[in-house]
Amino acid sequence: MTMRRLLPLLALLPAPLGAAMAPAMPLPLPDRTTLSPDAEAQWVSFDLTPGNQIAFTMTIDGRPALAILDTGFSQSVISRRWASAAGLRIGDGGRGIGVGGSVAMGATNGRTLVIGGMTKTGGRLGVLDLPTSATGGTAAVDAVIGSDLLRPYALDIDFAAHRFRLLPSGRMPFAGRSAPLSLSGRDQLYISEMRVGDTRLRPMIVDTGDGATITVSTDAWRTIDGARPATTTTVSYSVAGPVQSDLTVLPEVAVGDATLRGAETLIESGGGFSTRMGAAGRIGIGFLQRFRVLLDPRAGRMVMAVTPDTDRPALRSTSGLLLATGADRLRVLHVMRGSPAAAAGWKPGDEICSVDGTAISAAYAGEPIAAWPAAAPGRVVRLGMCGGGVRALTLESFY
Repeated sequence: MTMRRLLPLLALLPAPLGAAMAPAMPLPLPDRTTLSPDAEAQWVSFDLTPGNQIAFTMTIDGRPALAILDTGFSQSVISRRWASAAGLRIGDGGRGIGVGGSVAMGATNGRTLVIGGMTKTGGRLGVLDLPTSATGGTAAVDAVIGSDLLRPYALDIDFAAHRFRLLPSGRMPFAGRSAPLSLSGRDQLYISEMRVGDTRLRPMIVDTGDGATITVSTDAWRTIDGARPATTTTVSYSVAGPVQSDLTVLPEVAVGDATLRGAETLIESGGGFSTRMGAAGRIGIGFLQRFRVLLDPRAGRMVMAVTPDTDRPALRSTSGLLLATGADRLRVLHVMRGSPAAAAGWKPGDEICSVDGTAISAAYAGEPIAAWPAAAPGRVVRLGMCGGGVRALTLESFY
């Protein structure tokens, strides 16, 4: 299957900037964030990246910039590439801790950022290398908008219409099922809780920068009562590098009054990001996009309205191949444990140039043939290798 829904992208926690700032960096102007009187009408259109993050266009100092909306990121950042091209002065910002490890950060004095009806001026702004691999695609990301800018407001995300808006906290633009939502004390990340059967998992980070459905720590996984479903493996990418996790599908999870059946779930290795953040796990876009969602931590609530996607069955790989899509080929990123691909000897780096005789093209991702990695068990797929030859793969249920 392709990277969508299996790529919990940018879950990075910056180190505090103030103490690590280079001495030569001048003091910033006071930080000021405002919401326009017509903010309710200021919808922002977005697309989902191949890694399943919310990507939208904002402006920085009047210039358009491609940004990711990330409530699992404590401080907003711009890319080092964008900052350098704009001639901004960059100081030392210490190090950040992410899903794949720690990375060096910079900082610059705040710019003028506009997102829909919100305008932010002054303050500090983080600077970070944002590789295209972090979104699973080829488009360079210019900024990540974190909880520091989002938490004063109600965030209304209409996934069906691919749009969001920022509203004054306390607004209730639609009715739905509710769950508690608060801010973690130190990091000010969005926090809720989840139930699996009779097991209550908390705190759970509500992370719009995480393309996965549910992620739980190893310790949290061990506390779940009853029989646990079979697991396999998957790989995730962040700005800090790749991470391998176990993967399963839980029959049902509940976040407040909202229930999701067939929830694809990552199980982080011991000492993973969730554990380091003091959380039981994360609720990602794969869960949130099944609903229309209102995130309002100041009002203490998350509201989820049921949509036609809410009861959509979980997509399960039957091939065991996680693939990156190129202009004329598919590249194997990971071979899932216990899968038919693993049994057949497939390896990361293998490249596929045709599927059942159809050549891979730039339009592949939007074509029906792209569904083959999760097609019905028993189907035999003939995969043309870029180095020559054809390999047959029989699809199976394996987790």
